Amino acid sequence: MTKLVTYLDHHASAPLLPAARDAMIDMLEIVGNPSSVHANGRKLRAAIETARDKLALAAGTIRSRVVFTGSATEALTQAIVGGAQSGDVSRIVYGAGEHMAVVRAVEATGKAAKTIPMLTNGLYDLEWLAAEISAANDADERLMIVVQQVNNETAVIQPIADIEHLLAETGHLLILDAAQGFGKTQFFFDPSRVDAMAISGHKIGGSVGVGALIVKPAMDSAKLIPGGGQEQGRRGGTESAALIAGFGVAAEDAKTRFDAVRAAKLIELAQEGLLKITPNATIFGIDVERTGTAMCFAVPELKNNISLINYDLENVALSAGSACSSGKVSRSHVLSAMGVDDALADCALRLSVGWNSTGDDIERFLTVTKKIVARHQSTRGAAA
Repeated sequence: MTKLVTYLDHHASAPLLPAARDAMIDMLEIVGNPSSVHANGRKLRAAIETARDKLALAAGTIRSRVVFTGSATEALTQAIVGGAQSGDVSRIVYGAGEHMAVVRAVEATGKAAKTIPMLTNGLYDLEWLAAEISAANDADERLMIVVQQVNNETAVIQPIADIEHLLAETGHLLILDAAQGFGKTQFFFDPSRVDAMAISGHKIGGSVGVGALIVKPAMDSAKLIPGGGQEQGRRGGTESAALIAGFGVAAEDAKTRFDAVRAAKLIELAQEGLLKITPNATIFGIDVERTGTAMCFAVPELKNNISLINYDLENVALSAGSACSSGKVSRSHVLSAMGVDDALADCALRLSVGWNSTGDDIERFLTVTKKIVARHQSTRGAAA
């Protein structure tokens, strides 16, 4: 029998919530197209609209602003590429630590672009951004500014309210990647200065294969897939009622039952235990506000590609940062943006928790870490 895996990689993908699975199975039992007018079609349509209501409530918006997509990557691409094509955008400014979904979408626009520098603590340099906004105002340029709410590797929360304040009454567009922040932070879309926000189903206990773009009127014309007029004409293609129904349940669960305090205590337990095992470990972003759902750390000289194999052999699932690099273990551009030297960045790992994580999971992580560190120290001592 295969041993149960201690799963500590929720930032890559959270396990499917049982209630979300049940909702999906119910929809899979119904044959039809949600655009059909017969009884089956109406049942599928009702499930989609119920899920839309749940997402709207969780995001602090109205249902007509929620556009279902195939992923947060698609949602970001629609906002960035579609927005650049349809809007009067002069150039794009985006964070140096953004997910590659943002980086590639910006490149696809063909627009001139600059990156917002990241400070050593993982926050963006808002003095630099303020100067860039001022220069754009003077030049009568319209910027598209793209930032993440929460960094997927370090869990550092970006100061979105401060960025909104910098924009004030300007006509610049602000796009928010909320894939890691949605359901883990308190953020209400409608009262914010954000023009479009991308969220993901599988980061909160829904299924892979579904996401959403939440838009304000300034982004209504940002379209990539015209199709047959689905999603109020903003995103064509027959909707998957099963995936969307599960997403709605997960969004409702995140809104009502996600325990941020419990998650933060688990991360605190992991941090304290790690530093007892190896006091020379570095925890990135530890001095600023984080979601309390992840810990990005490095033990000097303990390379992450080797560490991941050792953890995996012990049935502990971690990652070396973003999981969206075709399974490769590569150097983190986020840590590079923070000024972390290459040798230490090559040792970085990410532990992340979620709805079904327990103290036993953290204890198992620490037990295995102690074994791996001891083995490394023993090998290094023998070599000396």
